[in-house]
Amino acid sequence: MRIPRQRKPFVIPLNSMSDVAFLLLIFIMLVSLINYRQVVNIEYAEASSVKKTSAEQNLEIWIDRSGAVYLDGIPSSLASLEEHIIAAYQEAPDTRIHIIADRETPFMHINRVVELLQVLQYRVVSFVVKEP
Repeated sequence: MRIPRQRKPFVIPLNSMSDVAFLLLIFIMLVSLINYRQVVNIEYAEASSVKKTSAEQNLEIWIDRSGAVYLDGIPSSLASLEEHIIAAYQEAPDTRIHIIADRETPFMHINRVVELLQVLQYRVVSFVVKEP
């Protein structure tokens, strides 16, 4: 004779749901704290007077000692730099360009970028320096 089995209803255990929610919250908080900005390590030049600008809509051009040019921390050539500047200007004409150069960078490397900005007739340019 066959004994019929009793079917138990499927129950989702809710005891550990608060633990899972807490771990998910910690994960989201840690991921949001990660700084995705790429920075080139340079030694800033000093200036006698400093003017602070807003951090919104900036395009950062980094120039290291050897003359390598970086756009927002990504290595680039002058041709690609020109394309990015034109695209940024078309998106937002009030985009400010920050030129950040190492204090040991020869001026001829900085001048190449400045000449490019002159050709493009870009007028909203700042040189980033260290406060005295």
